[in-house]
Amino acid sequence: MRGTDRRELLPFLAAQGVLYAAFLWLDLFRPGSGWDVPLKYLSILLCFCRLVRLPQNADGRLTRAALAFTLLADLFLLVLNRWYGAGVAAFCVVQALYLARIHRAGGRPLALRLALRGALAGLLLAAGAGLGALNGLTALTLLYFSQLAANALASLSLGRRGRSFAAGLFLFVGCDLCVGLCNLSPLLPGAPVLVLLPFARVGMWLFYLPSQVLLTLSAGKLCD
Repeated sequence: MRGTDRRELLPFLAAQGVLYAAFLWLDLFRPGSGWDVPLKYLSILLCFCRLVRLPQNADGRLTRAALAFTLLADLFLLVLNRWYGAGVAAFCVVQALYLARIHRAGGRPLALRLALRGALAGLLLAAGAGLGALNGLTALTLLYFSQLAANALASLSLGRRGRSFAAGLFLFVGCDLCVGLCNLSPLLPGAPVLVLLPFARVGMWLFYLPSQVLLTLSAGKLCD
């Protein structure tokens, strides 16, 4: 770890810890107040700013680009709370950039990776159609989630250098499972899984900020 990186790590983590505690308190005890939104967006902005300030290799630059598109996605989905298709499309770009990180780190041929991802996307789209929930936005969301899940699974092959990256992606998956449960709950009346709905409403950001912090800290570690 470079000297500048080491000196700035503790203040970065401390600031994120304060923001995390603050918006989780609001989610638990003041839901719907709206005060949590600027705190949440600021936490993601801090992740991006950390990568802007520090020198980066090619892997770090890919991570920085992914965080820029994450900020754009959260602008639509969290701050503006509109243009959801644009927000999900931005997250699709994020996962494409993380695929580029994984591919640069070695492993399977890109054609095989894309074929497996296409098959997973097809399965999820078929499931969405079976639930009668398939429209343009849902199809885009399922495409995005298939790529996130594939990246999370592929990250397990990266070994020690990919530990924070893998942990960040699996927490990202946890966040999106909570989002999916909240969004699909009207289609699942009486389903046993709805007992988890109160947790899911808080769990989205319980998982999301740690995922973004870990992905930020993984920058530059997958390859030189």
